[in-house]
Amino acid sequence: MPENNPGNRKDPLPVFCFRVDNLSGDAFFKSVSGLKYEQEVIPVREGGTNDTTFMLPGAIKWGPITLKKGFTGSSGLLEWREKWMSGKGTRISTGTIILLDGPKLEPKAQWLMHRAWPSKWEVSEFDASKSELAIETLELQHEGLTFKSFG
Repeated sequence: MPENNPGNRKDPLPVFCFRVDNLSGDAFFKSVSGLKYEQEVIPVREGGTNDTTFMLPGAIKWGPITLKKGFTGSSGLLEWREKWMSGKGTRISTGTIILLDGPKLEPKAQWLMHRAWPSKWEVSEFDASKSELAIETLELQHEGLTFKSFG
């Protein structure tokens, strides 16, 4: 079948339909960002070769994952962060971010975060002149992402 056949078409997935699992019981988030990584580049000059610099692959750098949700007055995320700061908290062995298709809410892709820990927590600015929701933000450091596609 030709690739331009409408039956083979893969439409982009909506970004508003996702789920986060295995994080202190909190599963409903306003946004998730930071699903990225990059490989360091090590420039090397070889003696006698003056017309080029060789670029060698270095270590993988994983970006922090940022989670945002409405603040409700109590927070499992903040409790986890406070336990971590006091030395009583643990890393989550695996947290899962799942992208769902819009109408059916079926998993289409997932990213597994390995050995994540909370490095930063904050709540949005309180401002009496605005009528906005209070948003809490949690930043997670991790030791890698594993991607899986369902489609």
